[in-house]
Amino acid sequence: MKALRILLAVAGVLACTSALAAQDAAESAQRAAAQLAAASAALDNAHGARNRVKALTQTIKAYEEGLEALREGLRASSLREQEIQRDWQARSAEVSQLLAALSALQNGPVAMHLMHPAGPLGTARSGMMISSLTPALQAEADALRMQLEEVALLRTLQESARQDLSAGLQGVQTARTDLSKAISERTDLPQRYISDPHQLSELVNNAETLEGFASGLRLVDGSGSAPEGSQFSQSKGALPLPVAGTVLRGYNEADAAGTKRPGLIIATRPLALIKAPWPATIRYRGPLLDYGNVMILEPEEDYLLVLAGLERVYGEVGAVVPAGTPVGMMGGATPAAEEFLAQSAQGSGAERSETLYMELRERREPTDPTAWFDINKE
Repeated sequence: MKALRILLAVAGVLACTSALAAQDAAESAQRAAAQLAAASAALDNAHGARNRVKALTQTIKAYEEGLEALREGLRASSLREQEIQRDWQARSAEVSQLLAALSALQNGPVAMHLMHPAGPLGTARSGMMISSLTPALQAEADALRMQLEEVALLRTLQESARQDLSAGLQGVQTARTDLSKAISERTDLPQRYISDPHQLSELVNNAETLEGFASGLRLVDGSGSAPEGSQFSQSKGALPLPVAGTVLRGYNEADAAGTKRPGLIIATRPLALIKAPWPATIRYRGPLLDYGNVMILEPEEDYLLVLAGLERVYGEVGAVVPAGTPVGMMGGATPAAEEFLAQSAQGSGAERSETLYMELRERREPTDPTAWFDINKE
């Protein structure tokens, strides 16, 4: 009787498991593989495209979306596997009781299985209990089997993802290299008259602050520096961020040292592309003070967009770039496959290790970029 009560108690805490989590992870992995395959095909086609810069930019975006889908799929599978392991640990005592009870029933004499000390009535009751217990035990066994199969599927997905991952990381690196070359060879962008190079060089050498440089740059003689037909002032609230990332620090928000800057700090991934959010003229590109490489765009007269902290800057001063054109790239390095997998499993956000500083100036004064940019989109 005691063994039967133990079996009933174990069956009473039957955990219902579903294959939906594994199915979702499998579908995510399939989508990621399809996106990476499409990106690989796009890279091949980009070499023959007339506008290679645009084609390669779209290819890099496709690769990054595919890698992000892969990252999310791996993260989901890792979390599901951890959930199953925690469930096993929590139920280990119950499973041990189940095995002990089954062992006790199996080792008893056959005659004892058919008879009960209380007589025929007790024997009948015991038979009824065993009869009702069998489906519950079978359900428990099926649930454990499903969890084992789910773990096996998740680990198979993680292993197969390594091949797609290696190809994807290599493909996006090739596309970035080709993009840098295509931009350096590009000569079809319209050029506008800015100031003479000597005057700009003097302004850089005499700059003591970013604010002073930006103010001085606005006063440097130029002619028609804003793109024709620009309506930047009417785009308030709808501009895309120049990089896929998360706003880390807001306008005039103090950092850990108490320093406030009139711009946004955006956390992004290594080697992320920086793109012009609006048709603009390049007013300055290059190193400045302690900001690293700086790109200053003029989308419209009396407006300057300052982007600082870049590893590379693209284009020439005076060039008019269309919206979405890459104007720079963040620093860092492409993670190795093992590092990528570790970051995906941990979900710690460590992959966004680079920071871009963005400042928007209207006439001479900085203005809050959050009123201009849709910061909810990456």
